[in-house]
Amino acid sequence: MSPSEPAAATGTTSPTTAEARPRVFSGVQPTGDLHLGTYLGALRQWVEHQQDRDSVFCVVDLHALTIPEEIDPQRLREDVRRVMALYLAVGLDPERNVIFAQSHLHEHAELTWLLNCVTPLGWLYRMTQFKAKSEGRESVGTGLLDYPVLQAADILLYDTNVVPVGDDQRQHIELTRDIAVRFNHLFGEVFVLPEAAVPEVGARIMGLDEPTVKMSKSVARQRAGHAVNLLDDERTVRKAIMSAVTDSGREVRFEHASPGVRNLLTILQTLDGRPMDAIVAEFEGKGYGDLKKAVAGVVLDALRPIRERFDAIMAEPGGVDELLAAGAERARAIAAPTLSRVKEAMGVG
Repeated sequence: MSPSEPAAATGTTSPTTAEARPRVFSGVQPTGDLHLGTYLGALRQWVEHQQDRDSVFCVVDLHALTIPEEIDPQRLREDVRRVMALYLAVGLDPERNVIFAQSHLHEHAELTWLLNCVTPLGWLYRMTQFKAKSEGRESVGTGLLDYPVLQAADILLYDTNVVPVGDDQRQHIELTRDIAVRFNHLFGEVFVLPEAAVPEVGARIMGLDEPTVKMSKSVARQRAGHAVNLLDDERTVRKAIMSAVTDSGREVRFEHASPGVRNLLTILQTLDGRPMDAIVAEFEGKGYGDLKKAVAGVVLDALRPIRERFDAIMAEPGGVDELLAAGAERARAIAAPTLSRVKEAMGVG
């Protein structure tokens, strides 16, 4: 069966879709430091829309297990707490949003198995991120192939309407919809069909040292100057931006500019908020050095309060763990009924 079958994209109606707020689900892996690309493409969007959406945000630590050779168990536990603290530090309200760690709910793993049973293997082999992450490896674990199904379970458990993602994640949302459509076709109307929401600006921030590839946590662990991490000190931030790759020219423009210049202008526009024409006009007669100084200034202004709030949150004994436990209880109140519907539809449990 191909992703286009069945043709009708049917799904149940979430209780939040009609007269209430749409339900949103998203999450970040706790591997490596969260960087500017994650903030501009995801976290900042979450905060801006948390008042008009019914939001569920997850620290997706089960996704961090796909390459077991790279797992440091103690570090992973601490990274879950650090990402939770960063969620709060960027401005997510734990009272307004459901915020929790994925591994704290067995429903995610259980639904993944049930969805595995309706997901054609060919769909997974076609996922571009699997091809990229498995390339050059002598051995690839099942989890690396199967993690898009876990991602689908994450989304479908919460009757999600909207999934805010970067442009490179569109394929995963399409797969989630295909799995939901096939399940509904086989077992009845159980799942809501989610839609991807990609921000118009800042959806794809590129590496500062290699502006033809997306800013990446894995690359940042290997190369200084690739990314600006949210917890970097001011000297490190300024050095990374001032060393960003541009080109041999001088004129600051967006159209027909090199990838490095376009990337810097995108970062500036996303944080500054002005139209691109106005920003480019500001640098008329100036060079790339002036552009980099301006970018460094707005980035430092954005990250300074995040670092300060993060330090205060982490200094409070037990605070993060208590919020994770409370968030898991609230998440289970949504996820458990969904899993029950799935099991009943399939005739198990």
